[in-house]
Amino acid sequence: MRKKFLTCLLVIGLCAATASAQFGFGGIVYDPTNYVNAVLRYHQLLQHLVQLKQTYQQIVNQYNLALQMAQNLHNMPARYRAQFSQWRNLSALDNYGNTSGWVNGANSGQTQTVLAGYQKATTQLGTYDANALSGMTADELNRVESQYASVELADGANTTALAALGSIRANTRMLENQLDNLEQDSLSGDANLNTEVSVLNKINASNVLTLRSIQDSNKLLASLLEQQTVAAKQQREMTANAINADISRRASLLRNMSQVTGTLTGSLQNFRMP
Repeated sequence: MRKKFLTCLLVIGLCAATASAQFGFGGIVYDPTNYVNAVLRYHQLLQHLVQLKQTYQQIVNQYNLALQMAQNLHNMPARYRAQFSQWRNLSALDNYGNTSGWVNGANSGQTQTVLAGYQKATTQLGTYDANALSGMTADELNRVESQYASVELADGANTTALAALGSIRANTRMLENQLDNLEQDSLSGDANLNTEVSVLNKINASNVLTLRSIQDSNKLLASLLEQQTVAAKQQREMTANAINADISRRASLLRNMSQVTGTLTGSLQNFRMP
């Protein structure tokens, strides 16, 4: 109806404008052109008002949504805080004074402490005399060197695993403090800790701590893989030595049988009845 009314007014104004530029009623001068312009301006103002109301409503909706999204859960610590088991250091009896170094190395991760404690708690590997080595056959020497390498590799894998485990244990207290700080900030109702930037920072900190934990897990897995590799090498040596011994035994048996057969044939051929 409003549009039809405005259209009629415009038509009337245009018709009046074509008929006469100005005319008066009782001393009041009426200009049809100004009237048409005024009607057009009024129509534009109505359109601006409608647009302004729509913009206002959109801003109010966005504000209400932002206000709703900014609401915190009440009493988050009581709802979500949980207790977890604590890391414990290695402990062992030391009746003969040869386990404390191992325990200290497994709890501290210091390389020298780990090496000294490991050597004191394990049987030391002796060395062959040069004359004994020179008196061995090639197969015997190869077998001895391979077994010696297995023990040395096992020692290296064990000390590496102890150092990695000790390093993780040594950093546990600091890591627990960082996790406690992150938990407190995440469960806090402080508005300054729940802004968009603060939440993003806490998410980034959580991701970094997760990556660090994954790295520690990878270190332990690598140590376990090294030990399994050394164990597989030892198993291979046992199998290879058994196969080589069987090969050598069969070769010796064939040679011995040939000698026995040749000697027996010659004896039978040369045998004469008295």
